[in-house]
Amino acid sequence: MDPFDDLLHGVRGEGSVFGASVLSPPWALRFNDQASLTLCVPLRGEGWIIRDGEARRLREGEAAIVRGPEPFVFSDTDTPRLITDARHDGADVTGDTVLLAGAYKVNGEVARRLVRILPALVVVPDDYDCTGMRTYLEAQLLACRPGRQIVLDRLLDWLLVCTLRDWFDRPEAEAPGWYAALGDDVVGPALRAIHDAPSRPWTIASLAAVANVSRTTLAGRFTELLGEPPLTYLTGWRMALAADLLDEPGTTVASVAHRVGYTDAFSFSSAFKRVHGLSPNAYRRLEHSSSGGARGIDREMSDHI
Repeated sequence: MDPFDDLLHGVRGEGSVFGASVLSPPWALRFNDQASLTLCVPLRGEGWIIRDGEARRLREGEAAIVRGPEPFVFSDTDTPRLITDARHDGADVTGDTVLLAGAYKVNGEVARRLVRILPALVVVPDDYDCTGMRTYLEAQLLACRPGRQIVLDRLLDWLLVCTLRDWFDRPEAEAPGWYAALGDDVVGPALRAIHDAPSRPWTIASLAAVANVSRTTLAGRFTELLGEPPLTYLTGWRMALAADLLDEPGTTVASVAHRVGYTDAFSFSSAFKRVHGLSPNAYRRLEHSSSGGARGIDREMSDHI
């Protein structure tokens, strides 16, 4: 596992295809389902994505990720007049313009960290490895075979991964430090080790052994790329995992502490409060009382995990 795997683990989309039935000029669809992320991929034609008063053209061969939960509009013009609400239950592949859209309602502290590192709107040209997938997806939709919705949803997840990777690889993207660190000969092995076994009693010495470098080399390079020392990163990642574990029915603070590598609940609670600003029990109560995890999404965006 690596940070990218962990952030996307469990994130699943609900796909729809909009064609001639709703995309006959003049058309404008408002997406207001409060999705944390929406993936938009024109299979044919093009349109404009309008969010917070700013318009960006989206062409065939491009993919867009819109960060929610604020609504946005997909329109045939950058100044739409008549706007209708989009419904994520269609599979219309007819017409000159066909839009594939996937809604992602991201729950949990781990997955929300992905939302925070993304700008409000990402548009990525298909310069890499997703063209064949689009062709295959359109063929599957046209065939109307059993299980079409499942195929659509899972291929949307694949497209989301492709789009995110392509965005982080672009020079204009402010990719998080861990993304570049994954390819680093020193930091990469240590970072993967942390995500493979976060509950293991890691020390600088044991992580340096994994990377086959000295403790000083690892600590310096890790801090240079991720902006924090290895054990600080480890603590932050453990606390993100713990926040999600606390939401599981029947869990206790002691059991969560053990699952993320702490031998006693007291030291775990102290670390949790230091990272999240609340005790584990107070955090759990607040999460249960909040609507859709909005508190987590509204936190200050962070450049690291």
